Amino acid sequence: MLRRDAGCQRGAAGGEGLQESQPSTPSEDCKFVNSAHPESVLSGLNEFRKSGHFCDVTLCVDGQTFPVHRSVLASFSLYFRAMFLSNLAESQQEHITLSGVEAGMVALLLDYAYTSTITITEANVQALLSASNLLEVVAVRDACCRFLERHIDATNCVGIHCFAEAHACHDLTKKAKAYTLRNFTQVMTGEEWLSLPIEKVVEILSSDELEVEREEYVYDAATTWLHHSYATRSSIFHKILECVRLALVSPYFLVDVVEGETAVRTSPECRIIVEEARLYHLLPDRRHQLISPRTRHRRNTNTTTVIVAVGGEDNKLVLRSVECFDPLAHSWRSLSCLPFAVSKHGLVVSGENVLYLAGGEFPDGTVTRCLCRYDPVLDEWHDLAPMSRPRSELGLATLDGYVYAVGGWDGSNRLTDVERYDPRTNAWRPVASMELGLTSPAIAACQGKLYVCGGAILEDGDGTECVQMYDPHTDTWEQLPHMIIPRSGSAAAVLHGLIYIIGGWHASTENTNKVEKFDPRTKTWETVASMCERRYRPGVAVVDGKLYILGGEDGWEHFHDTIECYNPDTNTWTHVGEMLTGRSWLSCAPLRVKKEILGNLATPMS
Repeated sequence: MLRRDAGCQRGAAGGEGLQESQPSTPSEDCKFVNSAHPESVLSGLNEFRKSGHFCDVTLCVDGQTFPVHRSVLASFSLYFRAMFLSNLAESQQEHITLSGVEAGMVALLLDYAYTSTITITEANVQALLSASNLLEVVAVRDACCRFLERHIDATNCVGIHCFAEAHACHDLTKKAKAYTLRNFTQVMTGEEWLSLPIEKVVEILSSDELEVEREEYVYDAATTWLHHSYATRSSIFHKILECVRLALVSPYFLVDVVEGETAVRTSPECRIIVEEARLYHLLPDRRHQLISPRTRHRRNTNTTTVIVAVGGEDNKLVLRSVECFDPLAHSWRSLSCLPFAVSKHGLVVSGENVLYLAGGEFPDGTVTRCLCRYDPVLDEWHDLAPMSRPRSELGLATLDGYVYAVGGWDGSNRLTDVERYDPRTNAWRPVASMELGLTSPAIAACQGKLYVCGGAILEDGDGTECVQMYDPHTDTWEQLPHMIIPRSGSAAAVLHGLIYIIGGWHASTENTNKVEKFDPRTKTWETVASMCERRYRPGVAVVDGKLYILGGEDGWEHFHDTIECYNPDTNTWTHVGEMLTGRSWLSCAPLRVKKEILGNLATPMS
């Protein structure tokens, strides 16, 4: 018969790591836990391994043998677990030969299996990672990756990148490559850079994330690699030169240095690449026809993204002014004015960082066909081929390299027709018309489709809740689920694959601060946080994962000069600054510009 005082109590002789639950009644069961038990079992198994007791399989590696227990191997290695649980011949063999792995690394991993401890050093980490990767000892492989990550520097980042990629260590690959791109000017002077295979050189030099102050450094890195083994590399140098954005180097550097390189002069492929850059420098008014990856600024070079605000109306005038807002510095600078004062126009920036302005209305009420582009390098506006018909209050968007002008007002009628501009030919051509004629729609390009949301269909300017989607592959329009509220004069932006519709004219006497978002995958609408202020005809831009809304009207002939920022992570709007002049009917777009060019513009304005 059990005595209560001999029940589930921890006695003086219980030892470390023993835990027992305390029963509330003498008959209640208790739970006994010995936290030292796993270590004790491992220790016992290790002693059996060393003495050869109960070992039922022997690993053979490079002439060395390791008597072990199948159950232990299957417990710590997914490789052996799969082997022993399968019908493979090895599952029954007493001797298993391992190839492609060092005996010393197998010994370390077996010690880890029986002790849960292993020492990683600079001398053994690569061989140990290879062995643990082959034998699928995930914990050790991940520990090796963390060790290498802590030791990444400019002298070894390229090698670690290649090594990690070869062993499918995706996180380490990503971090080593990111380090290489961030510190490239140091990396390019090291020994690892010289011995890289061409495929890896192309991968690095073609990256938009490559951080260099000047594109000339990229060319220097390319020729340094070339001359390390000129005889074997000169014939393939054109593949490397294609990755250098020669349109962004100084024209003097292009003529004096690039064209003076023997490998360039003697290669027809290289000469074609250089000629493309020469045309880009010689013919600035035709740069829109020369758009390619080699004319695009790298994202992390000495550039910054600003929000360009173009034209519009204040409470007195139609404006020519063009200004840019730096979201980081919260400062404004003036850019080159438009050739004419205009409002009710369209503005969009292409994926190649080209800013286009189309249509609009002049101060005398004339509706224009104009199309022009802004050159951020020269701070100049250039005329392009005009649209086929005048349009104001139009929608403008870029999709698959084309600029689409959608709907609008021609001075007499609301338009259903749509046309698109091809920068390569500097020409417009019509595409399928919409079902509804609209002015002031919110328009966005997302996932290869064009979305036209809301807009005014009646004389009083009241908005519609209709949503129309254009598929350029079939040249057809489709009606989608309606917005939650009807709108015209609202702003549209794409953020994280979702389309946001912001503000606008809700009813005959009401502007709105409401915001909703559309998921193209599920074709559903959802309300998000409202803006701080009601805004009709505002400008919008997306920078660094946030929405910026600028200007607009409140419905009582008040022109906002405030800027609000929406953070999708917190679903909140914040006031982040003021414009120089309150305005409506403006258009905004994000644009990457060189910091040195930005510094040469007019003094920051407050």
